[in-house]
Amino acid sequence: MDKIIKTIAEELNIKASQVESTVKLIDEGNTIPFIARYRKEVTGGLSDEILRDLGDRLNYLRNLEQRKEEVIKSIDEQGKLTDEILQAVAIAKTLAEVEDIYRPYKQKKKTRATVAKAKGLEPLAKIIMEQKETKPIEEIAKEYINIDKLSEEDKKNKDKVVNTAEDAIQGALDIIAEDISDNAKYRKEIKRQCYREAVIETKAVKEEEKSNYEMYYEYSEAIKYIPSHRILAINRGEKEDFLKVKIRKTGRKNTSLCGKRRHKRSNAIY
Repeated sequence: MDKIIKTIAEELNIKASQVESTVKLIDEGNTIPFIARYRKEVTGGLSDEILRDLGDRLNYLRNLEQRKEEVIKSIDEQGKLTDEILQAVAIAKTLAEVEDIYRPYKQKKKTRATVAKAKGLEPLAKIIMEQKETKPIEEIAKEYINIDKLSEEDKKNKDKVVNTAEDAIQGALDIIAEDISDNAKYRKEIKRQCYREAVIETKAVKEEEKSNYEMYYEYSEAIKYIPSHRILAINRGEKEDFLKVKIRKTGRKNTSLCGKRRHKRSNAIY
């Protein structure tokens, strides 16, 4: 709790004692409007807006700590917990970061990659990723054609059949794509890139409707410059259905980033 109180105090630029007193009131069941009106002497005169932001952050940070515990427990139960994962989860500051770390260990629903793995195409994906093979990939892929090896019943199931070398290569690429998508380090770097270069844009859901969010009815700002109190206000405006919010960014640099990390030759198949 001390960590959460310190974080909120720093973010909202208020005293830790004010946060601690307010948290106690919230935990006793008092609502933010009640605290703002009748408990000013306890909170040190915190405004209604700051109290709402405090309540939002308190809820978020508590959920964050709970999710960290759940993720660590889940990975540990799979027998895959390492010191590196523990450290990464411990320093994660957002739920998105925690989910990115957990992503490779999460039980997946059926995807193109899981279908390709069921067809036995992981070794081919590994060959493509390692980029050590000099033999044409089309020749290697022919070894994974299984149509003649399946029973008549299995041939009816498209999720089991590899008809051609092209099918095998596509399946291998699906596995590679999911592997890259699940990589927490890539996702973190792409989000950093987004933070440096992306712009947040907000528009009114109903332009004629009056609200406390009118300054955001036609608004844009570079993400790297936007202060936390404006982010909280925009989040509230979106939650209350006054604002539509989107992030404008470039995808080309993200592709380049993954390419630099994974490609060993300029003529790599993928």
